[in-house]
Amino acid sequence: MNDEIRQQAALAAQTLCEKAKLRKGDIVIVGCSTSEICGSRIGTDSQPEVAQVVFDAIYGVLSEKGVYLAAQCCEHLNRAVIIEREAAGAADPVNVVPQPKAGGSFATAAYRSFRDPVALEHIRADAGLDIGGTLIGMHLKEVAVPCRLGIDRIGSAILLAARVRPKFIGGSRAVYDENLL
Repeated sequence: MNDEIRQQAALAAQTLCEKAKLRKGDIVIVGCSTSEICGSRIGTDSQPEVAQVVFDAIYGVLSEKGVYLAAQCCEHLNRAVIIEREAAGAADPVNVVPQPKAGGSFATAAYRSFRDPVALEHIRADAGLDIGGTLIGMHLKEVAVPCRLGIDRIGSAILLAARVRPKFIGGSRAVYDENLL
């Protein structure tokens, strides 16, 4: 099962990079319920081993492209985000270390795997993966739009993806830059 989950997670990350036209330095927020991946209800069956498999697969794809991974914690930590310090910029860190049942297994895997992890209350990500109904929207830049990946599950968890685009201004007579869409 872990091999299938690894392949699905890597494919989701790869496809998101392509469809969202991610560039070096962009940030992808990932919310991940290992309970949902394994067929249980979110928050009821945290699986650290599964989280590490998913993290490694997504992190491997994003790192290759110079894209930062941000791991969203669960609601017990108010959906704080674990990210590499170099990607945090001038944001003020918060003092928390996620655990499988307080922050979630995926955020815990990120914290343990990053070179120099830091927790933040908020970020403004360029794209995101919601694995299992974790509600990542609060960490996406405006304007977030759905991104269809051609894969809709990782394990048993529903997979949703989003990218962002610049706001349209100027009304119906404006001309828009297609490269930004």
